[in-house]
Amino acid sequence: MLFMLSTGRVVIGVVGRPRVFPVRMPSGERYWTLLDDDLEPVVAADEFLRHLRFGRDAAESTTRTYAGGIALFLQWCALTGRDWRTAAGYLGMFMLWLRHAETGDDVVVPGPGTKAVRGPRRVNTVLAAVREFLKHQVIAGSIDAHVMAQLYQVADQRHLPAEARGESSGMRYYAKARHRLDEPVQPVDRATDAEVLGLLRACRSARDRLIVLLMARAGLRRGEVVGLRRGDLHFVVDATGLGCPVQGAHLHVVRRDNINGAWAKSRRARMVPVDSLVVQAHDDYVAERHRCRRARDSDFVLVNLFGEPVGEAMAPGAINELLQRLSHRAELDRPVHPHMLRHGFGSSVMEAGATLDEAQRLLGHAAISSTQVYLHPSEERLRVAVERVSIGRPGVDR
Repeated sequence: MLFMLSTGRVVIGVVGRPRVFPVRMPSGERYWTLLDDDLEPVVAADEFLRHLRFGRDAAESTTRTYAGGIALFLQWCALTGRDWRTAAGYLGMFMLWLRHAETGDDVVVPGPGTKAVRGPRRVNTVLAAVREFLKHQVIAGSIDAHVMAQLYQVADQRHLPAEARGESSGMRYYAKARHRLDEPVQPVDRATDAEVLGLLRACRSARDRLIVLLMARAGLRRGEVVGLRRGDLHFVVDATGLGCPVQGAHLHVVRRDNINGAWAKSRRARMVPVDSLVVQAHDDYVAERHRCRRARDSDFVLVNLFGEPVGEAMAPGAINELLQRLSHRAELDRPVHPHMLRHGFGSSVMEAGATLDEAQRLLGHAAISSTQVYLHPSEERLRVAVERVSIGRPGVDR
């Protein structure tokens, strides 16, 4: 049934919209899947998401993101009467729908002049999920192999300039996604030193101060903070007695399947040095935690001390709630989110003179391109750089 709204938009009743749903395996491991209108798993999507989680060791949160993207794709296919197995050739229309169609109890198809409801980054995330889903179906033999050519532009190096071919004598091929929106370059949204200080002053417990410092002074992600085990902290001068050759106070970030849903994004464990502020905050927290009998036996560093279930590991979402409260209590102009503290650390490390590879190791980035976003010199540093060039050139008036 179609009808026109006063805003010039058309509302279409939704049929066949999959629902994103969490699944806990008998082993305790979790992933996200899609359910149809009869609350039955969408078989093709479920098989892919299980492979993504357990065959490719992706994070639980990744399966949730991908499940949401695939759900939008299947919903669009149902609305437009297309078979998802052959819809790859129409992804341009899918992108237009993603930009402008709202989702809820109804789907609103925009009329002229309406604003986009999804930005380029969100659209590209959905497209990445759809590409991986369809690629998996090609490999599984569920859809024709020609779909790959609809997803990617494949070329070889023969048409590249000689300077760009490299020294390898063999033929090299590369693939580029056919469908992608340009994302505007935005500066890293970092927490300022004043905001970090405001958060610390607003803390009412040693535990909360430690949480803020682990993100602001060690650059840990939210999931890495609440996934820390007591054995991961080597806050001693010499850790050889603990079986660790690293000298000085440091901690280890290790990827595990944690009961609280915490997850270290990187598959590779990393060592992060910490300063005296973090060590002191931890010592204060240990004394605070020891006063809570129900918290003494937990192997997790950060546990619930002031609300049920007392003594259990903190959930990742509790970090967001804590920072929301602290931001309000400190009367900050904006709420500070966990990643803003991490971004502040990354920016400070780069401004202090760290090389890209050093910052990459500290932050646990798999790709150096993820670290390059912290290279944002100030206008003053740019002017000094130009002046250095001028000073070094003979015959330039100074």
